[in-house]
Amino acid sequence: MNVVVQKYGGSSVATPERIKNVAQRIKKKVDEGYKVVVVVSAMGKTTDNLIRLAKEISPRPDSRELDMLLATGEQVSAALLSMALKDLGVKAKSLNAFQVKIKTTPHHTSARIVDIDDSVIRENLKDYDVLVVTGFQGVNEHGDLTTLGRGGSDTSAVALAAKLRVPCEIYSDVDGIYTCDPRVHPRAKKLAYITYDEALELTALGAKVLHSRSVEIAKKYGIPIYCASSFTEEEGTMVVERLPEWLEEPVVTGATISHGQIKVSISFLPKDVKYITAIFEEVGKRALNVDMISLVPSNGKVFLSFTILEDHKEDLDEALKEALRDVEGWKSTYEGGFAKLSIVGVGMRTSPGVAARFFEALERAGVTPELVTTSEIKISCLVPEEKAEKALKSVIEEFEL
Repeated sequence: MNVVVQKYGGSSVATPERIKNVAQRIKKKVDEGYKVVVVVSAMGKTTDNLIRLAKEISPRPDSRELDMLLATGEQVSAALLSMALKDLGVKAKSLNAFQVKIKTTPHHTSARIVDIDDSVIRENLKDYDVLVVTGFQGVNEHGDLTTLGRGGSDTSAVALAAKLRVPCEIYSDVDGIYTCDPRVHPRAKKLAYITYDEALELTALGAKVLHSRSVEIAKKYGIPIYCASSFTEEEGTMVVERLPEWLEEPVVTGATISHGQIKVSISFLPKDVKYITAIFEEVGKRALNVDMISLVPSNGKVFLSFTILEDHKEDLDEALKEALRDVEGWKSTYEGGFAKLSIVGVGMRTSPGVAARFFEALERAGVTPELVTTSEIKISCLVPEEKAEKALKSVIEEFEL
């Protein structure tokens, strides 16, 4: 039995007409001899609208009840797509997270998948050609519905593919992964292949074709992901462990900008690692992503700086107060108006001089970075928001992206 997992994003199922278009695409796959497990997102901006509705009732909605509300969006999509498939003569059935037994951690609005009982899927595939599964959600150990956070449907799809040991195809309104954002830079080049490591870096840095958690799962279980558009027949991008041998490895694969960054500086911390640990433990409890960490000891004290998204400032305040409640004299400052500019490429491992070219490009753009971090395949720097696009353009030209 040939099985494939397909995921369709919110834009792909935003209207009844688009749902019918997706149904036609799925039928074509069935006609080719495949059984298809389809994971769907909520229609269009449904999730945003439901969040807005919840906040009209309560400024800080209870997280359990918010999950109950948000999960309805995917159930609508799944039912409608199943109807459309049946009208085309396809043996289809919709299933929700309870029925599929997608088990998650207890955390509401940001749960993680811990297991999937694939027996439900396998049993239903004996009688149906297509199973339409609600993405973005699962069930915790208490039997409560949970949601997986932004990009959760990608995670649902790849997790199902990993459990079933089958390929995964992810369809959206973008026809693949590009060297930079094609909506901002029309000359951006589409990548035929990209490695898991490169995709992880790009998604973590703000590229929106895939969610980073889905790539982590794909890498762990060796599941190839095909990213393409549901609106065209254009070839997409394959996310794989290694590039094909015939493909020349580029030095830099892509460049990206992450807007809305705040530089956080914490001064006069005791020179004791337990306080640094406490800070990042509290940050982790609140699921806040920090980056570009810098630690400087001076005169018996420690000065810590890092970046967060502007939206997370209030939660970070709470985290710092809790972590440093026994510490006197510490201070925190926040500087806004920054963007994070990054380049990524597995070819950087074996190509000297990449950093020099990167900073020369910034110099030509008249940009001085505030913070810099590097990894084996990435260089990131914090730049003023108003100069970010100019800096990115210079970097794109330097590396011919």
